[in-house]
Amino acid sequence: MPYFDSASAAPLHPVARQALRASLDEGWADPARLYREGRRARLLLDAAREAAAEAVGCRADELVFTPSGTHAVHTGVAGVLAGRRRVGGHLVVSAVEHSSVLHAAAAHEAAGGSVTEVPVDRLGAVTAAGYRAALGASTALACLQSANHEVGTVQPVAEVAEVCAAAGVPLLVDAAQSLGWGPVEGGWSVLAASAHKWGGPPGVGLLAVRKGVRFSPQHPADERESGRSPGFANLPAIVAAAASLRAVRAEAQAESARLRVLTDRIRRRVVRLVPDVEVAGDADRRLPHLVTFSCLYVDGESLLHELDRAGYSVSSGSSCTSSTLTPSHVLRAMGVLSEGNVRVSLPVGTTAEEVNGFLEVLPGAVAGVREKLGVREAPAVAPVADSVELDALGLRCPQPVIELARAIGTVPVGGTVTVLSDDEVARLDIPAWCGMRGHAYLGEARRPAGVAYTVRRLV
Repeated sequence: MPYFDSASAAPLHPVARQALRASLDEGWADPARLYREGRRARLLLDAAREAAAEAVGCRADELVFTPSGTHAVHTGVAGVLAGRRRVGGHLVVSAVEHSSVLHAAAAHEAAGGSVTEVPVDRLGAVTAAGYRAALGASTALACLQSANHEVGTVQPVAEVAEVCAAAGVPLLVDAAQSLGWGPVEGGWSVLAASAHKWGGPPGVGLLAVRKGVRFSPQHPADERESGRSPGFANLPAIVAAAASLRAVRAEAQAESARLRVLTDRIRRRVVRLVPDVEVAGDADRRLPHLVTFSCLYVDGESLLHELDRAGYSVSSGSSCTSSTLTPSHVLRAMGVLSEGNVRVSLPVGTTAEEVNGFLEVLPGAVAGVREKLGVREAPAVAPVADSVELDALGLRCPQPVIELARAIGTVPVGGTVTVLSDDEVARLDIPAWCGMRGHAYLGEARRPAGVAYTVRRLV
């Protein structure tokens, strides 16, 4: 069964499995102790730190291991903000950061700090100018992911780092998605990553803090990991994480080129095979193994279940797969279609036959979901009114858009259709539908019950 969700968690790399088994016998003792078992464990820990630091591009004494990538992000954000509290309490993040960064920002704001989100373009990328405009005299820290976890767009970290350095502001980079493919370029100050993203075992994160960055750990004092990550380290997992990072880096150039051919094939063919599809993210500046697309008139959860039954494990940023019924913050920030969203992230070793098989079953899966939702070609009818209002209250994605598609032919060119909806997703998907179908989105107006979204028919 092809597993196409390595952006969530990559399968355990064979080198990680071998290192884990070996270190279970040698690395169980306390590396802080001076007897032979402790010294042996310390040698393993030091070797793992050296290997990880080489891959990151920092000094070994700048890097610590944490219980997870999220722990690394939270520790890094809190530590730098506390260390630079005299500068001010302003934090700058991009609008498409991983939830770990956004949750840390929310906690900072709740504690009295201020947060500025830098917007992205329709491809999901920030600009250095956007960060320059957001930085101020009281900015203590800026955060930027190296590559987006949902659409794969690679961010201009080096350019943003230059802007931050000129303003005297440290830049924290969440490199969870990209570190397995190569080091993060540019003058970043703090870096966080997670081993299970590159085929290491879960439960290991990396946190690198450059010398000279003011940093104050926000937990009770602990002598381990330079005081930045308290508690007894999972040494066998750390050894396996470092070994697998070195191994995937050795394979990265060849595997990147091979997987990019496969994801390029998906990007090209999905729009030919499936009607009304939007591919998200930058076609060129992107991670080699990840491609995301959204399908109009499709319930994302149903589509994922159909693909799972066909033997393909994929992920989604669609609100239809979430109990919150709110669209992915990444897709919302980009302003792209969210319904029927599918994220394909290929693990190392994925074959062309597996990708071709996915492309064979995808059209039928989408068509099947659309048929269950009652999506059919609307018959040609004479316009019945210059304007029509639809009551879609209580309907969830993608039904409000389906109702809009059925109604647009009932007004003449130049006429309007207004959709009254209480589904938050409509705010994103109705404008996206207009862009895909060639109509004009006129805006929204709050009503006593829900929000009215108005569309002008242009074709």
